[in-house]
Amino acid sequence: MNLKGQKSEMQTQTRQEQELAELIVESLNLEDISAGEIMPEDPLFGDGLGLDSIDALELALAITQKYAIQLKADDQNMKEAFGTLRTLNAYIMQNTS
Repeated sequence: MNLKGQKSEMQTQTRQEQELAELIVESLNLEDISAGEIMPEDPLFGDGLGLDSIDALELALAITQKYAIQLKADDQNMKEAFGTLRTLNAYIMQNTS
């Protein structure tokens, strides 16, 4: 298998990541991208998906409502958790009961 094949396998969304990607698209009213186009390892902010701080607040609210978890702004892991779809999904899975 070549490197390109390995990268595409790593970029395949899990079922939970797909659900989270749908939440991102719906809660932020993203019109130029579908949930399936959000690659799990691509950055959500900046050069990746292009989200900004307002998007982060809206997304945090949507996550809190959907998954019944409390996101804490002073949590040192929060910036890392919001890095990619995959890290955000992992954070949610670790913090749901």
